[in-house]
Amino acid sequence: MQRPSLVASDVDGTLLTTLGRVSPRTADTVRRVLAADVPFVLATGRPPRWVPEVADAAGLTGYAVCSNGAVVYDIGADRVLSAELLTPVQLGDLASVLDEVLPGCSMASESVAETARDSGPMNSDFVADESYDHPWDDGEQPLPGHKRAHVLARPSVKLLVRHPSMASADMAAAVGPLIDGQVAMTYSTNAGLLEFAAPGVTKATGLAAVAERFGVPASGVLAFGDMPNDVPMLRWAGHGVAMGNAHADALEAADEVTAANSEDGVALVLERWF
Repeated sequence: MQRPSLVASDVDGTLLTTLGRVSPRTADTVRRVLAADVPFVLATGRPPRWVPEVADAAGLTGYAVCSNGAVVYDIGADRVLSAELLTPVQLGDLASVLDEVLPGCSMASESVAETARDSGPMNSDFVADESYDHPWDDGEQPLPGHKRAHVLARPSVKLLVRHPSMASADMAAAVGPLIDGQVAMTYSTNAGLLEFAAPGVTKATGLAAVAERFGVPASGVLAFGDMPNDVPMLRWAGHGVAMGNAHADALEAADEVTAANSEDGVALVLERWF
């Protein structure tokens, strides 16, 4: 690949170290990318309110593709530019399928505000039913204790589904044949979590919308990722790079495998051109 015209990177397990930080080497490389007038886009499963901390550490003020492609967020302006939503009807139909095939599952719903930096630690945009157990130790927890009907009552950019005794891959294998493209399904951890979005929404669709803003074709995009939710983006980009710590699906989808996130794998590739 010639020098990319746009760089996109997943956050957790990719841009961040295993300690959840942007390493000095990676931060320095990102600065050189920006100094060359090449956009650097975050493409993450995180909601917009979880993006500013990472963006500040990496020195980024441009665009972020959030919620696995459902949201495009302008970091510098702190504005959500677009959001693809699951309707309450879609959520209710999906929940019925999930309760049948994954008995004992719990659910949480992500909606989205106009801004991200004003969100508090217990943001009402993230609500969960009474038995939901958040899989991540960092970041804010969902507002708990709601009846299922409340969780499904308003449009959502992402429905999160947990099961206490199943791996994410096994959950996906059970659910996939029953939804058959009616909604988008993926996962970013194998710790018993599935993530659902509006039909056709992926990191690739969100990133394509951002690339179009810059007039950059897919062939000019360099993308980094590590999990199944990164697979569409890695395949869409002109050059997809999987981390050394990546899930087997991401490794198979990528054009190249770099070092692990703990070994500055993103910087290692970018230093060829920057």
